Amino acid sequence: MRVEGSGIGDRGSGTEPVDPLQLARQLIDIESTTGNEGAVAKFLADFLRGRGYSVLEQPVPPLIPDSRFPLPRTNVIAAVGEPDVVFSTHFDCVPPFFPSRVEDGVLYGRGACDAKSILAAQVAAAERLRAKGETRLGLVFVAGEERGSDGAKAANRIASKTRFLINGEPTDLRLGSATRGCYRVRLTSTGKAAHSGYPELGESAIEKLMDCLHALRAVDWPSDPLLGKTHYTVGLISGGVAPNVIPPNAEAEVFFRTVGEPGPVRETLTRTMAGRVDITEILELPAVRMHTVPGFETAVFSYFSDVPFLSNWGKPLLLGPGSIHVAHTDREHLSIDELHRAVDVYQALAAKLLASS
Repeated sequence: MRVEGSGIGDRGSGTEPVDPLQLARQLIDIESTTGNEGAVAKFLADFLRGRGYSVLEQPVPPLIPDSRFPLPRTNVIAAVGEPDVVFSTHFDCVPPFFPSRVEDGVLYGRGACDAKSILAAQVAAAERLRAKGETRLGLVFVAGEERGSDGAKAANRIASKTRFLINGEPTDLRLGSATRGCYRVRLTSTGKAAHSGYPELGESAIEKLMDCLHALRAVDWPSDPLLGKTHYTVGLISGGVAPNVIPPNAEAEVFFRTVGEPGPVRETLTRTMAGRVDITEILELPAVRMHTVPGFETAVFSYFSDVPFLSNWGKPLLLGPGSIHVAHTDREHLSIDELHRAVDVYQALAAKLLASS
């Protein structure tokens, strides 16, 4: 048993090197919007088995029951020995799907940088290391990162003895030294409906909410020497029943990008709102500090990843090709040169970690 509790053991090695561009395009061309990852997981599991990996297809609960998704969601976890270092990323994508194409040395398609090309580069790097006789490698590819990290949470139930986790997200091939956390809340205000011709008979929930949102601007939010200052976005706002009615209700969703534990932000928000609105917490994640290696450029990032949910898989590192600025857009793309450089960087990074005591 090579990954404790997983049923993953030893198999033979692959033969021909992996072409990262070909594999990336094969993955991109399989639609895998979050919740519909079954087909791409099946393709990937079969591909890795064909190259001699022992593969666990770990079930992941359905996002919603939907007969349009005939194949079950699974993670794909693979190894060739006793893993000391694992490569990991996700194969779900945000909508809308669009297939791969190559133009002027650039790969386009949903997942081109977030994160199917990353997955392809990680597999290619692992195969290069295997060709040199290295068997202390694992692959942890998960569903559901884009909506709740369901796959990572499932994968973390496996008892692993790996020392290092190299998680792939678009970092422009820089090692992430830290990522921000998040604290997402819904603010709900309640007023009293009345005819707009007689505003003194009512109480505007919208104006009450606006006063609270304006108060957020004057707050000195927590800061950190590495990650900077906490910032927030008012992403959704709604309220009222008609233009000629004093609005009896209103709500807004506020998304904080935090630089530490959510506690100080929660306390400051509660104090600032002073009971004027109800606060409903929706999501919170702490900021994460990650392992870095001398000789690799580092940077901090404002997004979060599966890393907090993969704590059983060793010290986390974050690195991948591509820019987060084009992820989730209709122009998502990755330079093919950068894709090939990513294979080199992943190979060098894993080799350095494997050589460390």
